[in-house]
Amino acid sequence: MTPSALKQVRLDLNLTQEEACDRLNAITGGTTPPTLLSAWESGRKRTGLRNRRALCELYGEDSRVLFAHQDGREATTSLAEMGTANIERLLTRHVDLIEGMIEVVLGAKEQLVVTGSRSREPGYLAAIENAVAGVPDLIHYRVLYGPPRHVELRDHLARLLQLRDPAARRNGVQSLHIGLVESSSALERHFVASESAAVIPLPSFHGADGFDCGVMLGAEVAAGLVQHGREACASARPVETLHALDRLPGRPGPELLGET
Repeated sequence: MTPSALKQVRLDLNLTQEEACDRLNAITGGTTPPTLLSAWESGRKRTGLRNRRALCELYGEDSRVLFAHQDGREATTSLAEMGTANIERLLTRHVDLIEGMIEVVLGAKEQLVVTGSRSREPGYLAAIENAVAGVPDLIHYRVLYGPPRHVELRDHLARLLQLRDPAARRNGVQSLHIGLVESSSALERHFVASESAAVIPLPSFHGADGFDCGVMLGAEVAAGLVQHGREACASARPVETLHALDRLPGRPGPELLGET
């Protein structure tokens, strides 16, 4: 099979995927992993605008050449292309769902993306806080779709802001990002993803606000979800101080009120 132009230009430069990602990330300030670059090169995933521009700069080539293999056919996701092959296991009970989400958090060493404004499971939220506190190089993104629906999530966000200052930089990189998607037309997404695994919760049949089952997905899909979460957070309104969190609609958490 003839390699895409995006892959061929990398090969012509004698760059490994890891080396190309290092150079790309130096341009964008991002953390694109080799697994995602592989998916771009094969056409399994479409490259976002910011990374397209950076890859054109990196390779010195026109975007119409580099991304013809992505733009010449209807975009398909890895799930659509590979079907159930990306599903590691089904999480058929609520307890399995929570354990699976915590498993993803515990396995995160480089990146952890969490989306949605409905989280309130104490063990899950505590696992995220422990990861942020215990893995200094972990970059955490939380994408909110509207203000937190539950006081437990608001309190959790306050604790994250006390654990890490988003204005600080570790190795030159911001390691805590909290963003609020304000558009009422934006579809709220619910997932937790690391560089190696992801869980997508599924809505409960017993209520629109609950989730009681889900699917555990492998590294390839997880890389795409991490990228999606990073880009969503980058375009969202930052909520990266206790004051900004306090100004969101709804009841402030106890940390903000000075409660014990």
